[in-house]
Amino acid sequence: MIERLQVARRYSEAAIFNGVVYLAGQVPNDVTQDIAGQTAQVLAMIDDLLGQAGSSKNHLLSVTIYLQDMSDYAGMNSVWDSWLNEGFAPPRACVQAALANPLWKVEMVVVAAVG
Repeated sequence: MIERLQVARRYSEAAIFNGVVYLAGQVPNDVTQDIAGQTAQVLAMIDDLLGQAGSSKNHLLSVTIYLQDMSDYAGMNSVWDSWLNEGFAPPRACVQAALANPLWKVEMVVVAAVG
């Protein structure tokens, strides 16, 4: 059985199936923030959704990070590194992409184990 969280017409924020939670791309709410602020917002949203799904950042299986501009890579990583717990770094990709809203500096897609 598939469980969905925060279901909207077009997409769900999360889907849980067979002990794995899949998050929709998480983007910042406050686009006036710099890359550090936007990254912190996105990571807080990820924490919240994973918690609702019975998971946490220590159970990350895969993360894909999209940056509007690769010059923000170091700034994003500084926030990422302080958020991630030692020894729990997931497989990760980071690419430059034209995001749906040009004011978003970062979007993250997460897959994590429940538990």
